[in-house]
Amino acid sequence: MCFRYLPLLATVALAACSSVPTHYYTLVPVSAPGSTAAKATTASHFQFEMLEVRVPVQVDQPQLVVREGDGGLDLLETERWSAPLADEMHDALVSQLETRLGTRDLSGLPKAPGVPVLSLQTDIRRFDSLPGQYALIDVVWSLGLRNGTGPRRAVTCSSVIRQPAGPQIADVVVAHQKAIGALATIIAGTAQRWAENPVTGCP
Repeated sequence: MCFRYLPLLATVALAACSSVPTHYYTLVPVSAPGSTAAKATTASHFQFEMLEVRVPVQVDQPQLVVREGDGGLDLLETERWSAPLADEMHDALVSQLETRLGTRDLSGLPKAPGVPVLSLQTDIRRFDSLPGQYALIDVVWSLGLRNGTGPRRAVTCSSVIRQPAGPQIADVVVAHQKAIGALATIIAGTAQRWAENPVTGCP
């Protein structure tokens, strides 16, 4: 008699599982209306192009990956990025840099002749998420500057940024947004100084 109810029980179990909602997150922050704190005071004297962003394979998943204890990782099936993590990082960093540099990303677009082009490539070495504690990014980034009157020059720097995070996944995402904002401030400041004076180098 019990076997007659197995299909029904399976259907109920599947319905219970499917009722768990999937949440989607983005690293691109909502711009505060009227906020000018992070805006560049003057436009940059160069054109800007954002190159590829590389992320660690451990976190390059549709789902959010968080740390557990000292060495464990947890793949959160119902907590997902709205786009591949490398694209999320790219778009978030671009949006922050455009504001701070006072110029748009012209990657893949025609450039104005006679105006130097500054390029940025980033390699995310660590992208750590620990709910209730912190969000951390460890980044190696490279600036390149080229124009028609001289050789291309480049500088490679690194930054480790850690932001406190609350216990919820949304808190961790916001902490990562703040970390990316802090990184954009460092990169933009370095780019402006280095483009004017190449001996300044990394911060």
